[in-house]
Amino acid sequence: MTLALDQVTTIFLAVALLVLGTVIVKKAGFLQKFCIPAPVVGGLLFAIIATILKATGLLEITLDTSLQSLFMITFFTTVGLGASFKLIKLGGKLLVIYWLACGFLALAQNAIGVSLASLFDIHPLIGMMAGAVSMEGGHGAAGAFGQTLEDMGINSALSIGIAAATFGLIAGGLVGGPTVKYLISKYDLKPTETEEEVTNVEEKDQAITTNTFFIQVLLITLCMALGTYLGELFSTATGFVLPGYVGSMFVAVIVRNIVDKLNPKAIDMKSINLIGDVTLGIFLSMALMSIKLWEVADLALPMLVIVFVQVVFIVLFGIFILFRLLGKNYDAAVMVAGFTGHGLGATPNAMANMAAVTERFGPSRKAYLVVPIVGAFLIDVFAMPIIITTINLFK
Repeated sequence: MTLALDQVTTIFLAVALLVLGTVIVKKAGFLQKFCIPAPVVGGLLFAIIATILKATGLLEITLDTSLQSLFMITFFTTVGLGASFKLIKLGGKLLVIYWLACGFLALAQNAIGVSLASLFDIHPLIGMMAGAVSMEGGHGAAGAFGQTLEDMGINSALSIGIAAATFGLIAGGLVGGPTVKYLISKYDLKPTETEEEVTNVEEKDQAITTNTFFIQVLLITLCMALGTYLGELFSTATGFVLPGYVGSMFVAVIVRNIVDKLNPKAIDMKSINLIGDVTLGIFLSMALMSIKLWEVADLALPMLVIVFVQVVFIVLFGIFILFRLLGKNYDAAVMVAGFTGHGLGATPNAMANMAAVTERFGPSRKAYLVVPIVGAFLIDVFAMPIIITTINLFK
């Protein structure tokens, strides 16, 4: 028996699973502790149920996820619109060092994934899905690039990417604190500040108006239209695979910084972040609920090995290289906690790691400035080209 859900019903189901995931995360403390996203919880729950129904021969559910790409492009465009180069000046030298380290990490993670894939005799791009895509990129990039690879004929890419991103989130929450505790104890580090102010640069708390909201929608759709068109044009002219959402994101970066010069007040990050959160939630929920778990059973061991090596690498890199590059002080140690969090999972992981450290040992305003700015959007300026180049090398 087959149950085919149309486009509208699929979107309803995605939103319902997102809400269900939110409720479950609030009830389950360990999910909150490791910053597991609500759409991941709801979507995976549905994927498990669908797999059981199919395996027992009771029911096969098919979904119409044709609008998934629209939500995906919208989310990545909002990320690009958040990339104001003015923020780089605020972070100074430390931000640039941290940013470059994140770029190197993306390169190393892809090298690890591709190299280990060859040892297990699996497609190199499957290994990449357990590299920078799912580690630094998190569930958003895993869903986006996983779908791109599946469209290229690489089966299970989406499922592997989502699974690796989930394990990465958990690992990032587990190893960040102990890593920094080791650094603080070994070097007897103390905070350089005494005041309890560890907040990041915040937008002014202003109400969202209809007019302001639609201006942001105008900017977002402009970037989406130009980005997808230019991406297709570039791919056709060069033969180099450039997904439309990547083009939209980089057009958005350019538009953001042009608008900053012309009229800085035109960009309302509160509205843009709201649109980004909503579209990411629905996109992830649709991506998760449509994965076919039965396709990844044979790849479970290689994926776990690759993720384990990624965890070991980032811990060693953080302790022996990044900590020294950032100044070998308390602020550097806290930034290593953030680096471990979003290097294996996502920015919320980084913030949770740093919060755990600063609550116990003291504040670090430098870390709270640098890590969110890089982890939230600047990281993609390096990571995306590295991922796209890897795809084109091994396609």
